[in-house]
Amino acid sequence: MSEKKVISHAELLMIANHVIQEHDDYLEGMRTDSVEEKEGVLVFKGNYFLDDNGLPTPQTTAVFNMFKYLAHHLSKEFTLEN
Repeated sequence: MSEKKVISHAELLMIANHVIQEHDDYLEGMRTDSVEEKEGVLVFKGNYFLDDNGLPTPQTTAVFNMFKYLAHHLSKEFTLEN
């Protein structure tokens, strides 16, 4: 197994947002604006497209799935620098 590349938060967010925009399930406005690492897993956060009452919309599931996709794929390759 190869070593993970150490990367800055800003660089990783740039890569993650590019991956999002190129993905088949991309929705207009979908992006991640923060990332943290918990026990070796990258956790992405951003706008979940909630309604005015803070409740999920149909787009919420798509965003959740996209962030899960990013975590699954990018956690194998990268680790955040301290």
